[in-house]
Amino acid sequence: MDNNNSEAILKEIELKYQAIDQKTETQLEGLLWSKPITYWDYIQTDALLNLQIQRTVLPDEMVFIMYHQVNELIFKMILWEMHQISYCKEIKTDFFTERLMRISRYFDMLTTSFGIMEDGMEVDQYMKFRNTLTPASGFQSAQYRLIEFCSTDLINLVDYRYRSSIDRDAPFEFTFEHLYWQAAGKDYQTGKKSFLLEEFERKYKGMFLKHMEEYNTINIWQKFKQLPDVDQKNPELIQAMRHYDYTVNITWVMQHLNVAIKYIDHSGKGDGEATGGSDWRKYMHPKYQRRIFFPELWTKDELANWGE
Repeated sequence: MDNNNSEAILKEIELKYQAIDQKTETQLEGLLWSKPITYWDYIQTDALLNLQIQRTVLPDEMVFIMYHQVNELIFKMILWEMHQISYCKEIKTDFFTERLMRISRYFDMLTTSFGIMEDGMEVDQYMKFRNTLTPASGFQSAQYRLIEFCSTDLINLVDYRYRSSIDRDAPFEFTFEHLYWQAAGKDYQTGKKSFLLEEFERKYKGMFLKHMEEYNTINIWQKFKQLPDVDQKNPELIQAMRHYDYTVNITWVMQHLNVAIKYIDHSGKGDGEATGGSDWRKYMHPKYQRRIFFPELWTKDELANWGE
């Protein structure tokens, strides 16, 4: 490194610390005593690899745990990209498109990864260790709910039976009680909620309501509507939006459903019930709840045959 370059870098460092009222000499001296960074310290490998705690002695339970932990890490990556889109002021089309494609690639990866679950566990082992998981359920993934709130207007997440009675100005608490996934653990005739749903809400309801309000006007769909009119009609961008919508709400969901059917229904060894006691068929199948993030981008026929 030549002297001119070194001086320029030192000047930038000095300006950086002056901006926060810190002494440059103190910061530089600290470098004398700092340890060199290693891969395992930076990635926190030891901590990460000690998060897999089995409840049974069955080896394939480890596959189940690690797969779901990987999913949660990918969900966090998706939310990270969504936050950038939602909080970008005066968003530009190229930035929006690039981040949207990142999100889509993450969900494409999640979709193709289901082979790990479908073919990577012995049915006998799964049917044994799943009994120790009750009443927990993948239904209780809070990050997945946040992804939905970040993606679309809340009306598109309301149970299809109640959308005509709820508008954009409805209180968030009221809308929350009619979100599509409430149907997996709530009897709308009596209002009684399952233990699965009660525990989920006890843990996350406050965060969910905050997130619903926060992203009400800055979700992916609302940011799309902020793009120039000519770009909103761009065929490639529209296809990217449709791909994301279809991947999340049909392809990924159906892959998940098919795995559940294999282990719970078709194995001949299960009782057909989810560990959390939810009506998982109607909760998961897209044709029942008609989860569609961007309905304006689909034709009438496509909407009518959604999930068929």
